Amino acid sequence: MHLLLVLFGILFLVVLISWGKVNAFLAFLVVSIVTGLLLGIPFDRIAGTMYKGIGDTLGQLAIVIVLGAMLGKIVAESGAAQRIAMTMMAAFGEKKIQWALMVTGFIIGIPLFYNVGFVLMIPLIFSVVYKYKLPAVYIGLPMLASLSVTHGFLPPHPSPAALVGQFHANMGKTLLYGMTIAIPAIILAGPVYSRTLKHIVSSPLEGLVAKDRPVEQLPGMGTSLLTALLPVLLLMLTTLLPMFVHLSPEGRSVMAFLGDPSIILILAIGVATYTLGIRCGMAIPRVMHIYEEAVKDIAVILLIVAGAGALKEILTESGVSKEIGAVLQGWPIHPLVLGWLMAAIIRVCLGSATVAGLTAAGIILPLMNRMHVDPNLMVLSVGAGSLMFSHVNDSGFWLFKEYFNLSIKDTIRSWSIMETIVSLVGLAGVLLLNYLMILL
Repeated sequence: MHLLLVLFGILFLVVLISWGKVNAFLAFLVVSIVTGLLLGIPFDRIAGTMYKGIGDTLGQLAIVIVLGAMLGKIVAESGAAQRIAMTMMAAFGEKKIQWALMVTGFIIGIPLFYNVGFVLMIPLIFSVVYKYKLPAVYIGLPMLASLSVTHGFLPPHPSPAALVGQFHANMGKTLLYGMTIAIPAIILAGPVYSRTLKHIVSSPLEGLVAKDRPVEQLPGMGTSLLTALLPVLLLMLTTLLPMFVHLSPEGRSVMAFLGDPSIILILAIGVATYTLGIRCGMAIPRVMHIYEEAVKDIAVILLIVAGAGALKEILTESGVSKEIGAVLQGWPIHPLVLGWLMAAIIRVCLGSATVAGLTAAGIILPLMNRMHVDPNLMVLSVGAGSLMFSHVNDSGFWLFKEYFNLSIKDTIRSWSIMETIVSLVGLAGVLLLNYLMILL
């Protein structure tokens, strides 16, 4: 009976968001209250349970998401992203433009949130299209595949960062594993698959061609690249160093402190404030205004994450999470596949990758305590599932359709299939890593 009530709650969530067009945060709150009451949680404990879920989720995540948004914003506003893109184009040449855009999208996609990265990169794609007279979808898809993969697989993006907290994974290891899986996923979904799309006719608006800053106003390539990738480099360093160097207890304590994602991002923001702000002639008030705008950009994401945390706590408090875990444990499906499948189903129903990942995590979490599953791989499995087959209920689908001026049929053929390839390759990569870990 409890399982049916949970399924009803998820269906109710789907209806509110997709059909009713209700804000995702409000939908989560309503579904949390209704589901809690149906599951028998006393009236006087419903609100407290939701507060706990929101607090526990945002407590460890708000700093990471907010600081990540600030770093992405300063990378974009300072011209560092433009410098990286220009250098990549010059390095790869006209014959390998796709690869140049793909690498650029991956580098810029790590610090930038997806919507920001999409809007930032679209003018660059169209500039290349008009300059070299090439098919827009063929040229643009590899870069957008890179942005999508970083959004779904790699911290400090909201969904993978939240999943790291929920599954008690290690953010550094998750990042390393995620980058290992991300590379083949991007190549197959980008340059390889887009070869089949050269015939798709797309007429993007000329008004969207990038208005570049003067070259002399851009920060240097070394500064731009180092600042954008500093959180990744620090996470990798603090994760790998203890594996290869014997450290004293005090050294391990210091390394654990420096390896905390919040500390790393605070350091990265400090460096970016100087290298991309003050050093580039920005006054401190201007830099702070950029950071304030960044917080506004991701406020809705924070609320969605908070709402998902409330629903997760309702399921935990009612005891139904344990019941679900016991039932799922009997299914003849590997837990990593199950996590991917749940996220994929919710993604197809709801559209939002973040909502899909967090909702699936709340359901699959009980299995983590019963079976020996690497939590870092579970983060990536659920993340891959959350990217499955974006279609008409996903804002990313419509962004791609409208910017590239495509029909729905061609958008599904290009964008939706690209997202599906990324998701399936991600699952295959997770299972391969898991198999290798068992052998070793």
